[in-house]
Amino acid sequence: MSFRGGFSRISSKFPRKRSFFCYPSFIGPHRHLHVPGQDHSRPDSTQEESFGFRGSYPWRCPVFGNFRHQLYRESSSLVEEEVDPFLLVADELSLLGNNLRAMVVAEVPVLASSAEHFFKMGVEEKRFRPTVLLLMGTALNVCLPEVSVCESADILRERQRCIAEITEMIHVASLLHDGVLDDAETRRGVGSLNLVKGNKLAVLAGDFLLSRACVALASLENTEVASLLAIVVEHLVTGETMQMSSTSEQRLSMDYYMQKTYYKTASLISHSCKAIALLAGQTAEVAMLAFEYGKNLGLAYQLIEDVLAFTGTSTSLQHGIITAPILFAMEEFPQLIEVVHQGFDNPNNVDIALEYLGKSRGIQRTRELALEHANLAAVAIRSLPETDDEEVKRCRRALIDLTHRVITRKK
Repeated sequence: MSFRGGFSRISSKFPRKRSFFCYPSFIGPHRHLHVPGQDHSRPDSTQEESFGFRGSYPWRCPVFGNFRHQLYRESSSLVEEEVDPFLLVADELSLLGNNLRAMVVAEVPVLASSAEHFFKMGVEEKRFRPTVLLLMGTALNVCLPEVSVCESADILRERQRCIAEITEMIHVASLLHDGVLDDAETRRGVGSLNLVKGNKLAVLAGDFLLSRACVALASLENTEVASLLAIVVEHLVTGETMQMSSTSEQRLSMDYYMQKTYYKTASLISHSCKAIALLAGQTAEVAMLAFEYGKNLGLAYQLIEDVLAFTGTSTSLQHGIITAPILFAMEEFPQLIEVVHQGFDNPNNVDIALEYLGKSRGIQRTRELALEHANLAAVAIRSLPETDDEEVKRCRRALIDLTHRVITRKK
């Protein structure tokens, strides 16, 4: 069975019912993935707490802070009411776009135009990350009785919007740098800057965006938030290095792959969500829930990205990058391991790998794993302290709706 012929059968068998089920925290007895920012003792800590991965995937319900989660089962809908997350923050997204354009103004016009090049991607992606952060800001902006001095709502919102802008600049900077490292021709349908203007200018434009993000971060005058975003930049570099320098054994490890995926994709949104909570003066438990939402949403997003990479072209294989669908396929067909060891410089090996993938449940299992992470993200939102504020509840429903959109997207 050819891969492309088998894919439609695989996807048609995947359950479309929007349901909740309690799902695993990946806990392995030997290796652990340390995730900064998970100290429950105080909201400003960056102490690391481990969560690990292993091939057998021992499923269990996780505990966030003092919240122990129970099984959620909803027969008809993931959320109580359909809410368009992007529409809720449309005005602020427009303002954010204007702010970003103003922030990349430089004395050297070619540098400014280069830095702005990838912001046009926001139109296609609907600025996914800023949307998450703006919604999280409203979802957590509940007056806390133990806080004697409350920051005005307008000032707080401006500071949280600044986090969204910083996050977008870091994200775009990472795309500019990745384009050079991957020798990519396009990113999200937009011509890569390295192809349009060369590698040197693409690297400088990415550095320029990071410098602008640092200036904006310093303006918040919050050392804990600055530490969180600094960790993100470190993780981006670490994740890219892991991808470039992995051994043959590491390339075949789901543990290693998920660790790298966290660093490259989920760390940015998880730490940014926690930063939003810290600015709102929330407790350590609530900040941890915000972190868990971002972490699991980011992992779900990338797992679906892995699936979508195989519905169009085999670019990831041609670059020698092994992702979740192939890793799952190798569990079913160990003979695929030898093909991976041989590499994909030979187009025949790409075809063989796609053939095995089509015979396997690699695509379906990747979708299921993404669904599990999406469910865990939704559980984190449902575990936030109750509120009677309708706007807050609406934004929380929108955050849950995003978990569904992430796993059902087609591009």
